[in-house]
Amino acid sequence: MIDHPDNASLQSSPPVDPLKKLWVYTNYHCNLQCSYCLAESSPKAAHRTMSLETVKRIVDEALELQFEQVYFTGGEPFLLNDIYPMLAYSSQRVQTGVLTNGMLLRGKRLECLQAIQNEHLLVQVSLDGSRAEQHDPYRGKGSWLKTMEGIHILLELGFQVRISTTETPSNKAHLPEICAFHQSLGIPEEDHVIRPLARRGFSSEGLKIGKENLVPEITIDQEGVYWHPLSTDADMLVTKKVFPLREAVYQVRKDLDAIDAANQEPLHTFQ
Repeated sequence: MIDHPDNASLQSSPPVDPLKKLWVYTNYHCNLQCSYCLAESSPKAAHRTMSLETVKRIVDEALELQFEQVYFTGGEPFLLNDIYPMLAYSSQRVQTGVLTNGMLLRGKRLECLQAIQNEHLLVQVSLDGSRAEQHDPYRGKGSWLKTMEGIHILLELGFQVRISTTETPSNKAHLPEICAFHQSLGIPEEDHVIRPLARRGFSSEGLKIGKENLVPEITIDQEGVYWHPLSTDADMLVTKKVFPLREAVYQVRKDLDAIDAANQEPLHTFQ
Protein backbone atom coordinates (compact mmCIF):
# COMPACT_ATOMS: atom_id res chain seq x y z
CA MET A 1 0.00 0.00 0.00
CA ILE A 2 1.22 3.50 -0.82
CA ASP A 3 0.34 6.15 1.74
CA HIS A 4 0.20 9.84 0.85
CA PRO A 5 0.00 12.73 3.33
CA ASP A 6 -3.73 13.17 2.89
CA ASN A 7 -4.81 10.50 0.47
CA ALA A 8 -4.14 6.81 -0.08
CA SER A 9 -4.56 6.19 -3.80
CA LEU A 10 -3.43 2.58 -4.11
CA GLN A 11 -5.20 0.70 -1.36
CA SER A 12 -5.60 -2.93 -0.39
CA SER A 13 -9.25 -3.81 -0.78
CA PRO A 14 -11.54 -6.76 -0.16
CA PRO A 15 -13.33 -8.22 -3.19
CA VAL A 16 -16.01 -5.81 -4.36
CA ASP A 17 -18.91 -5.82 -6.76
CA PRO A 18 -17.65 -4.03 -9.90
CA LEU A 19 -21.16 -2.70 -10.47
CA LYS A 20 -20.50 0.79 -9.18
CA LYS A 21 -18.40 2.98 -11.44
CA LEU A 22 -18.36 2.75 -15.24
CA TRP A 23 -15.73 4.41 -17.45
CA VAL A 24 -16.10 5.48 -21.08
CA TYR A 25 -13.14 6.35 -23.32
CA THR A 26 -14.73 8.92 -25.62
CA ASN A 27 -11.57 9.38 -27.72
CA TYR A 28 -7.78 9.01 -27.64
CA HIS A 29 -6.42 12.20 -29.23
CA CYS A 30 -5.33 15.05 -26.98
CA ASN A 31 -3.96 18.59 -27.13
CA LEU A 32 -1.09 17.45 -24.87
CA GLN A 33 1.42 14.60 -25.01
CA CYS A 34 2.14 13.83 -21.37
CA SER A 35 5.23 11.69 -20.93
CA TYR A 36 3.43 9.38 -18.47
CA CYS A 37 0.16 9.03 -20.40
CA LEU A 38 -1.27 5.55 -19.91
CA ALA A 39 -3.49 5.83 -22.99
CA GLU A 40 -0.63 7.07 -25.23
CA SER A 41 -2.71 10.11 -26.14
CA SER A 42 -1.28 13.01 -28.13
CA PRO A 43 -2.25 15.42 -30.90
CA LYS A 44 -1.13 12.75 -33.39
CA ALA A 45 -2.89 9.79 -31.80
CA ALA A 46 -5.64 8.02 -33.70
CA HIS A 47 -8.94 9.56 -32.60
CA ARG A 48 -10.79 6.27 -31.96
CA THR A 49 -13.93 8.26 -31.16
CA MET A 50 -17.03 6.92 -29.42
CA SER A 51 -20.34 7.83 -31.04
CA LEU A 52 -23.15 9.63 -29.23
CA GLU A 53 -25.64 6.85 -29.92
CA THR A 54 -23.25 4.25 -28.49
CA VAL A 55 -22.75 6.35 -25.36
CA LYS A 56 -26.49 6.70 -24.88
CA ARG A 57 -26.93 2.93 -25.06
CA ILE A 58 -24.04 2.41 -22.63
CA VAL A 59 -25.64 4.79 -20.12
CA ASP A 60 -29.06 3.17 -20.51
CA GLU A 61 -27.72 -0.34 -19.95
CA ALA A 62 -25.50 0.84 -17.08
CA LEU A 63 -28.57 2.19 -15.31
CA GLU A 64 -30.40 -1.09 -15.83
CA LEU A 65 -27.42 -2.79 -14.17
CA GLN A 66 -27.50 -0.26 -11.29
CA PHE A 67 -24.18 1.44 -11.90
CA GLU A 68 -23.92 4.48 -9.63
CA GLN A 69 -21.42 6.65 -11.51
CA VAL A 70 -20.30 7.14 -15.12
CA TYR A 71 -16.97 8.78 -15.96
CA PHE A 72 -15.89 10.06 -19.37
CA THR A 73 -12.20 10.09 -20.18
CA GLY A 74 -9.75 10.09 -23.08
CA GLY A 75 -7.62 11.55 -24.68
CA GLU A 76 -9.06 14.97 -24.07
CA PRO A 77 -12.86 14.65 -24.15
CA PHE A 78 -13.40 18.36 -24.85
CA LEU A 79 -11.90 17.96 -28.30
CA LEU A 80 -15.19 16.27 -29.25
CA ASN A 81 -18.22 18.24 -30.37
CA ASP A 82 -20.45 15.44 -29.06
CA ILE A 83 -19.03 15.50 -25.53
CA TYR A 84 -21.71 17.98 -24.44
CA PRO A 85 -24.75 15.90 -25.45
CA MET A 86 -22.95 12.84 -24.02
CA LEU A 87 -22.48 14.55 -20.66
CA ALA A 88 -25.98 16.00 -20.73
CA TYR A 89 -27.59 12.63 -21.42
CA SER A 90 -25.58 10.89 -18.72
CA SER A 91 -25.80 13.54 -16.00
CA GLN A 92 -29.58 13.79 -16.37
CA ARG A 93 -29.71 10.13 -15.32
CA VAL A 94 -26.72 9.33 -13.11
CA GLN A 95 -23.79 10.94 -11.28
CA THR A 96 -21.37 11.82 -14.07
CA GLY A 97 -17.76 12.94 -14.24
CA VAL A 98 -15.52 14.06 -17.06
CA LEU A 99 -11.71 14.02 -16.93
CA THR A 100 -9.86 16.89 -18.59
CA ASN A 101 -6.63 18.87 -18.55
CA GLY A 102 -8.80 22.01 -18.26
CA MET A 103 -6.94 23.88 -20.99
CA LEU A 104 -9.67 24.02 -23.63
CA LEU A 105 -12.54 25.42 -21.58
CA ARG A 106 -12.84 28.78 -23.28
CA GLY A 107 -15.22 30.44 -25.73
CA LYS A 108 -17.75 28.18 -27.41
CA ARG A 109 -16.59 25.08 -25.53
CA LEU A 110 -17.17 26.79 -22.20
CA GLU A 111 -20.57 28.07 -23.31
CA CYS A 112 -21.62 24.55 -24.29
CA LEU A 113 -20.45 23.18 -20.94
CA GLN A 114 -22.32 25.90 -19.04
CA ALA A 115 -25.47 25.06 -20.95
CA ILE A 116 -25.51 21.52 -19.51
CA GLN A 117 -24.27 22.38 -16.00
CA ASN A 118 -26.14 20.57 -13.23
CA GLU A 119 -25.62 19.16 -9.75
CA HIS A 120 -24.88 15.67 -11.05
CA LEU A 121 -21.97 16.75 -13.26
CA LEU A 122 -18.40 16.80 -11.92
CA VAL A 123 -15.32 18.06 -13.78
CA GLN A 124 -12.07 16.33 -12.79
CA VAL A 125 -8.97 18.30 -13.77
CA SER A 126 -5.44 16.88 -13.89
CA LEU A 127 -3.14 19.08 -11.80
CA ASP A 128 0.27 17.81 -10.69
CA GLY A 129 1.47 20.74 -8.64
CA SER A 130 0.91 24.05 -6.94
CA ARG A 131 3.62 25.52 -9.17
CA ALA A 132 4.62 25.06 -12.79
CA GLU A 133 7.91 23.36 -11.95
CA GLN A 134 5.98 20.53 -10.27
CA HIS A 135 3.47 20.10 -13.11
CA ASP A 136 5.11 20.99 -16.41
CA PRO A 137 8.03 18.49 -16.57
CA TYR A 138 5.65 15.61 -17.36
CA ARG A 139 2.80 17.52 -19.01
CA GLY A 140 4.53 20.18 -21.09
CA LYS A 141 5.93 23.67 -20.71
CA GLY A 142 3.24 26.27 -20.04
CA SER A 143 0.56 23.68 -19.28
CA TRP A 144 0.27 24.51 -15.56
CA LEU A 145 -0.71 28.12 -16.20
CA LYS A 146 -3.37 27.19 -18.75
CA THR A 147 -4.74 24.44 -16.52
CA MET A 148 -4.96 26.83 -13.58
CA GLU A 149 -6.84 29.33 -15.73
CA GLY A 150 -9.33 26.56 -16.54
CA ILE A 151 -9.73 25.59 -12.89
CA HIS A 152 -10.39 29.19 -11.85
CA ILE A 153 -13.01 29.56 -14.59
CA LEU A 154 -14.80 26.37 -13.54
CA LEU A 155 -14.82 27.38 -9.89
CA GLU A 156 -16.06 30.89 -10.67
CA LEU A 157 -18.95 29.38 -12.64
CA GLY A 158 -19.91 27.09 -9.78
CA PHE A 159 -18.90 23.71 -11.22
CA GLN A 160 -17.99 20.90 -8.86
CA VAL A 161 -14.27 20.49 -9.50
CA ARG A 162 -12.14 17.53 -8.51
CA ILE A 163 -8.36 17.60 -8.78
CA SER A 164 -6.37 14.55 -9.88
CA THR A 165 -2.63 14.51 -9.11
CA THR A 166 -0.17 11.94 -10.42
CA GLU A 167 2.77 11.55 -8.06
CA THR A 168 6.04 12.04 -9.96
CA PRO A 169 9.68 12.69 -9.10
CA SER A 170 8.95 16.38 -9.75
CA ASN A 171 6.21 16.70 -7.14
CA LYS A 172 6.72 13.82 -4.70
CA ALA A 173 8.31 16.01 -2.04
CA HIS A 174 5.58 18.64 -2.39
CA LEU A 175 2.36 16.67 -1.92
CA PRO A 176 1.41 18.43 1.37
CA GLU A 177 1.94 21.77 -0.39
CA ILE A 178 -0.30 20.65 -3.26
CA CYS A 179 -3.02 19.62 -0.81
CA ALA A 180 -2.82 23.00 0.93
CA PHE A 181 -2.97 24.71 -2.45
CA HIS A 182 -6.16 23.06 -3.68
CA GLN A 183 -7.78 23.68 -0.30
CA SER A 184 -6.89 27.38 -0.67
CA LEU A 185 -8.88 27.30 -3.92
CA GLY A 186 -11.91 25.96 -2.05
CA ILE A 187 -11.53 22.38 -3.30
CA PRO A 188 -11.88 20.03 -0.30
CA GLU A 189 -9.66 17.01 0.30
CA GLU A 190 -12.44 14.61 -0.65
CA ASP A 191 -12.23 16.12 -4.13
CA HIS A 192 -8.50 15.49 -4.46
CA VAL A 193 -7.15 12.24 -5.88
CA ILE A 194 -3.43 11.38 -5.66
CA ARG A 195 -2.18 8.38 -7.55
CA PRO A 196 1.28 6.94 -8.22
CA LEU A 197 2.80 6.53 -11.65
CA ALA A 198 1.88 3.32 -13.44
CA ARG A 199 4.18 1.55 -15.88
CA ARG A 200 1.89 1.58 -18.90
CA GLY A 201 1.55 3.51 -22.13
CA PHE A 202 4.23 6.17 -22.50
CA SER A 203 5.49 5.63 -18.94
CA SER A 204 8.56 3.42 -18.45
CA GLU A 205 8.55 4.00 -14.68
CA GLY A 206 6.12 3.35 -11.89
CA LEU A 207 4.03 0.48 -10.59
CA LYS A 208 3.33 -2.60 -12.65
CA ILE A 209 -0.42 -3.03 -13.01
CA GLY A 210 -2.68 -5.69 -14.47
CA LYS A 211 -5.87 -7.67 -13.90
CA GLU A 212 -4.10 -9.72 -11.27
CA ASN A 213 -3.64 -6.78 -8.86
CA LEU A 214 -6.47 -4.35 -9.61
CA VAL A 215 -10.05 -4.28 -8.41
CA PRO A 216 -11.97 -3.91 -11.68
CA GLU A 217 -13.76 -0.74 -12.75
CA ILE A 218 -15.50 -1.62 -15.98
CA THR A 219 -14.21 0.48 -18.88
CA ILE A 220 -15.48 0.76 -22.45
CA ASP A 221 -14.09 2.14 -25.67
CA GLN A 222 -15.20 1.66 -29.27
CA GLU A 223 -13.30 -1.63 -29.47
CA GLY A 224 -14.52 -3.44 -26.36
CA VAL A 225 -14.80 -3.72 -22.59
CA TYR A 226 -11.74 -3.58 -20.31
CA TRP A 227 -10.85 -4.39 -16.72
CA HIS A 228 -9.85 -0.90 -15.59
CA PRO A 229 -9.51 2.67 -16.99
CA LEU A 230 -5.76 2.67 -16.35
CA SER A 231 -5.28 0.72 -19.56
CA THR A 232 -7.08 -0.42 -22.68
CA ASP A 233 -4.13 -2.59 -23.70
CA ALA A 234 -4.89 -6.07 -25.05
CA ASP A 235 -4.06 -7.83 -21.77
CA MET A 236 -6.74 -5.79 -19.99
CA LEU A 237 -9.48 -6.66 -22.48
CA VAL A 238 -12.50 -8.47 -21.03
CA THR A 239 -14.48 -8.83 -24.25
CA LYS A 240 -14.75 -7.21 -27.65
CA LYS A 241 -18.54 -7.41 -27.37
CA VAL A 242 -19.85 -4.29 -25.63
CA PHE A 243 -23.56 -5.10 -25.87
CA PRO A 244 -25.40 -6.39 -24.06
CA LEU A 245 -23.35 -4.89 -21.25
CA ARG A 246 -24.76 -7.45 -18.83
CA GLU A 247 -22.63 -10.17 -20.44
CA ALA A 248 -19.43 -8.16 -19.96
CA VAL A 249 -20.32 -7.55 -16.31
CA TYR A 250 -20.90 -11.27 -15.82
CA GLN A 251 -17.49 -12.03 -17.35
CA VAL A 252 -15.76 -9.50 -15.07
CA ARG A 253 -17.37 -11.06 -12.00
CA LYS A 254 -16.34 -14.51 -13.16
CA ASP A 255 -12.75 -13.43 -13.81
CA LEU A 256 -12.61 -11.58 -10.48
CA ASP A 257 -13.71 -14.70 -8.58
CA ALA A 258 -10.97 -16.71 -10.29
CA ILE A 259 -8.30 -14.10 -9.50
CA ASP A 260 -9.42 -13.85 -5.87
CA ALA A 261 -9.21 -17.63 -5.53
CA ALA A 262 -5.69 -17.74 -6.98
CA ASN A 263 -4.18 -14.65 -5.35
CA GLN A 264 -2.27 -14.69 -2.09
CA GLU A 265 -2.31 -10.88 -1.95
CA PRO A 266 -5.40 -8.64 -1.95
CA LEU A 267 -6.35 -6.66 -5.02
CA HIS A 268 -5.95 -2.89 -5.02
CA THR A 269 -8.01 0.10 -5.95
CA PHE A 270 -6.16 2.63 -8.06
CA GLN A 271 -7.89 6.01 -8.43
